[in-house]
Amino acid sequence: PLAGTGRYRDNWELSTARSTSVVKFLIENGVPANRLVAAGFGEFQPLDPADTEDARNKNRRIELKLTER
Repeated sequence: PLAGTGRYRDNWELSTARSTSVVKFLIENGVPANRLVAAGFGEFQPLDPADTEDARNKNRRIELKLTER
């Protein structure tokens, strides 16, 4: 659950904002924008479904998928 900051309406918006910030960082550091995609999954793809602080910390992540074209 969000800590009531008011900045994001839900975890999906927060997740998407995090992924977008990573993509922008990569672009600023030379990765071509046409090679990147930002996606946020919010609470919908947890690594650990438990309702504990440890589980939430595990689920608060960025994943990078590398593919060859």
